Amino acid sequence: MLTWPHANSDWGKDLPEVEDCFERLAVSAAQFEPLIVVCNDQHTLARVNDRLLGAGVDPQQLVLVEARSNDVWARDHGPLTTINPDGTAQLLDFHFNGWGGRHASDADDRIVRTLTEQGVIGAQTYRRIEWVLEGGSIDCDGAGTLLTTSSCLLNPNRNGEASREQVEAKLTKRLGGHRVIWLDDGWLAGDDTDGHVDMLARFIDNETIAHVVCEDPQDPHYEPLQRMRETLQQTLTMNGEPYSLIELPMPAPIYDEQGHRLPATYANFTFVNGGLLVPGYADRADSIAVERLAAARPDRQVLSVPAKPLIRQGGSIHCATMQLPRGVYVACGSPQANAEKVGSLS
Repeated sequence: MLTWPHANSDWGKDLPEVEDCFERLAVSAAQFEPLIVVCNDQHTLARVNDRLLGAGVDPQQLVLVEARSNDVWARDHGPLTTINPDGTAQLLDFHFNGWGGRHASDADDRIVRTLTEQGVIGAQTYRRIEWVLEGGSIDCDGAGTLLTTSSCLLNPNRNGEASREQVEAKLTKRLGGHRVIWLDDGWLAGDDTDGHVDMLARFIDNETIAHVVCEDPQDPHYEPLQRMRETLQQTLTMNGEPYSLIELPMPAPIYDEQGHRLPATYANFTFVNGGLLVPGYADRADSIAVERLAAARPDRQVLSVPAKPLIRQGGSIHCATMQLPRGVYVACGSPQANAEKVGSLS
């Protein structure tokens, strides 16, 4: 699932470059799996249809749907999926409050419900939960272990003064996990999410974690990322063994026009069926990150996807995507036919 950028979001003059990024991301992902693309209005939907078909995306891989959006970060306003004991999927629609009220979020918070009402997602799989949780704030190994940061999930701007124990109980209950690994250190300049874990450390499998490292002692990231690495080194798998750790380099610092450093990170990769998409920043470290992730997952085709314009608004390709399990969305087909079938709802 992608939520396409549009002129009424915060991208301003960067919109053409950002749309180019989304096109490359969509084309790359569609090599491996079908796509739902959320478009803010009919004009955007028609443009995206022409653009993606012109770029070679198979129309059988596309569902285009109209739904109002504030921004593009589907990882945080999209549904989180759990699997019931009978094997059916359940899509959990947590409340999204714009990263603690920093940004407008009313339209984004309604997107999943809109997809359900339009028939894109089966109503039997949908559950609304009035508790704030963003997909980028957690990572899961698929076997019951969750990875998160205390700076985000314990921030009062999410769920008030909830304690670590209360948050952990809510996570394990709602997401079916057995335990939570908390990272109390780690930080990236330019990240305005209060420290989403998907910018810092990610599961590669249930025995391996990839994490960002800084090798420059003069860089302000050096000490907090060193402490995060020490925490990960001391953390054990469910089987009581140390995790295998994959170190991801930092690209050379990237700054915006005002001189503010931007959160370029290779930890913001995203899994697709049979593949692994890694953000690229036109930096020599791009190839190092791809090589290390490819060595860790030789069973997947690892591709670099340009992401430099995305970080101007604080995210990258994992932030811009949300995976949906097979069987919870309508059959893909003609984008025009699907647009007519699902209709629109503002």
